[in-house]
Amino acid sequence: MRNAVVTPQGDRIRWVELPGREPTRVYVHGLGATSPAYFAEIAVHPLLAGSRSLLIDLLGHGISDRPTAFDYTLEAHADALAQALTSAGVAGAQLIAHSMGGSVAIVLAARHPHLVSRLVLVDANLDPVPRRPGAGGSSGIAAYSEEEFLAHGWREVRDRVGAHWWSTMRLAGREALHRSAVHLTRGTVPTMRQLLLGLDIPRTYLLPAADGPLPGGDVLAAAGVAVVPIPDCGHNIMLDNPDAFARATAAALTGDGQERPAPNPSLLH
Repeated sequence: MRNAVVTPQGDRIRWVELPGREPTRVYVHGLGATSPAYFAEIAVHPLLAGSRSLLIDLLGHGISDRPTAFDYTLEAHADALAQALTSAGVAGAQLIAHSMGGSVAIVLAARHPHLVSRLVLVDANLDPVPRRPGAGGSSGIAAYSEEEFLAHGWREVRDRVGAHWWSTMRLAGREALHRSAVHLTRGTVPTMRQLLLGLDIPRTYLLPAADGPLPGGDVLAAAGVAVVPIPDCGHNIMLDNPDAFARATAAALTGDGQERPAPNPSLLH
């Protein structure tokens, strides 16, 4: 386990590191998750093993510190991640980033372009979403005020999300979880989608095939983003179908960034 100070107050981001060849691969988890739990099998998969790999936990999550004075905006997450990567001697990394982690990775690539050479986004949030009381995930968490969430909302969320997600969500600081969810639902200005369209690096977006067409997928494809549906999975693609995930990720990381698979019109609109 490695660590780096990422705030003036001395708060640390921590990660599990696997040695190997460059370029470095950085795995970034989603809301209430942790990268070692979600990506360990993928990082050592025969199609992906051998590269230096950082399974990194965002501030407030997993094995990283949980400061209560941090605001946990997507920009703040990205800047803290940039501090950690710089401390680790990383530049031109290949980022494989899930859900909220994908949003953070997009912001990282936009704000700190020297740190990122490729993006593989795993069912990542690209747009603001409405808050929905009683829902699971970010939209339900963000429907509480911070005071409500700290007093009782976290227990209600625990009961809604189920044992699997809660096993890692319980490791997140409660302020961190709530603020991260609030800022994820608000998104960024410009939006994460707009930032993604403007990036001049190879970009791939993986999504569950069962979800049907990706909204705005035709525009992403026209801008050079490879939109790749993965069969037999839900939102946690790397856990539900690790072999298909590894194949798609390996293809995304070894392509030249020029020729991309033709998008399937039935999966884009």
